[in-house]
Amino acid sequence: MLDIRIILSGTWIAVMLIYLLGDVLRIYSGDFPKTMDTAKFTQPMWLGIAVLMVTPIIMLFLCLVLPQPINRWANIIAAIFWFIFNLIGLPTYPSAYDRFLLIVSMVFNGITVWYAWNWVA
Repeated sequence: MLDIRIILSGTWIAVMLIYLLGDVLRIYSGDFPKTMDTAKFTQPMWLGIAVLMVTPIIMLFLCLVLPQPINRWANIIAAIFWFIFNLIGLPTYPSAYDRFLLIVSMVFNGITVWYAWNWVA
């Protein structure tokens, strides 16, 4: 059996790649400019987006270096946050591919919570 740290890192890699795939598909499908035209983005908003999107990357690293009790709770909290964040945002995406990718990412968030919750030192 793989070390739980590696499994958790893998779930965060999967989530990050799903988000990137969604962005790429949104650009190529032409959906991206439509979403950008509806709101004026400020520098603090872009910073907030950057902080949100770097979270899976940071979690990937933290999974490998944090001690078990802190690691466990960091994964549970971050994955639940992303699950709720995506669940709330799900209805705002008009494209079937976006909704599909968000649901898949939420499944990985659930897997992350399950592995972290059942992680016994």
